[in-house]
Amino acid sequence: MGKIEKIVKKHKNGALLNLFVTPSSRNTIFPAGFNSWRKCIEIHVPSPNIDNKANKDVILTVADFFDKSFKDVFVLKGSKKREKTVFVKDISIDFVSNRLRESLNEL
Repeated sequence: MGKIEKIVKKHKNGALLNLFVTPSSRNTIFPAGFNSWRKCIEIHVPSPNIDNKANKDVILTVADFFDKSFKDVFVLKGSKKREKTVFVKDISIDFVSNRLRESLNEL
């Protein structure tokens, strides 16, 4: 099993991604790397982890990366933690995996 299979899972209506968020970063970076210890894709967002601002940045960034609407991306698990499971609606895991592989040489 490759690294990508550990972080991207099929869902009946889309795909699930395991993310590790670094809030209050200087710039937005996604994907920022693969965290092999946590088996997550790293994402850096400029908003602090206050009043759900970092989660909104994560949703906007992931939606933009996969050419989806803000309404098609949800934080399913870990809304108050740095490790999150994000759901992207109406997208294939093949598209997600290929798009991530294009951006990260380490996958």
